[in-house]
Amino acid sequence: MRHWELLGTAPIPGTDDSMHLYKGKDDFSIKLKGGYELMNTRKHGSEDALGQLPCQRLKNTRSAQVLVGGLGMGFTLAAVLAEVGPEAVVTVAELVPEVVEWNRGPLGEASGYPLNDPRVRVHPGDVGRLLRASRNTFDVIALDVDNGPAGLTAKANDRLYSIDGINAAQEALRPGGILAYWSAAPDRTFNERLRRCGFDVEEVRVFAHGSKGTRHVIWLVSLER
Repeated sequence: MRHWELLGTAPIPGTDDSMHLYKGKDDFSIKLKGGYELMNTRKHGSEDALGQLPCQRLKNTRSAQVLVGGLGMGFTLAAVLAEVGPEAVVTVAELVPEVVEWNRGPLGEASGYPLNDPRVRVHPGDVGRLLRASRNTFDVIALDVDNGPAGLTAKANDRLYSIDGINAAQEALRPGGILAYWSAAPDRTFNERLRRCGFDVEEVRVFAHGSKGTRHVIWLVSLER
């Protein structure tokens, strides 16, 4: 039987649930209190792609302004930093303060401690509120919040994937910007919702780990209509 060492516990704001950081022999896992695994350091292929794919579509990466919604285990942030230039500013919004602490601690080694990069700014709080307060600010917005459109940890996250949430993200982007959403599974309703907003939408399936097994979904939304 596999042994997991509990390293930390964090309440999820606005819910009665909590998440827990565990260390295995050679990996880390973040799980809900019932044991459901949210993420694991061995399986981050789609998180990498969420950072890489939209940034690779930018015409100018040298001074890009990027927003990452949801720090997770730091892999999306690290992937963004690898794609953008020395004058870029990458803001990462994280609702759970302990997740930031874990990434500054032993968990951060798995992704190369991206929070230590001087181009990074941490926004503690709800990424939805940050989007609604921003106008014409970001070249890329990459959102990996909850389990995707089918929320798992916090019902309030559903607002990000509503028509109002999509429009708020659109208004926070600069002209020619790219909006990217991560999801654990396909969601035809959300895909159609994006298209009804008048955007060009590309749906990409990415393996969670390696070249077989579970595949996750990334929607890439172009604001050039």
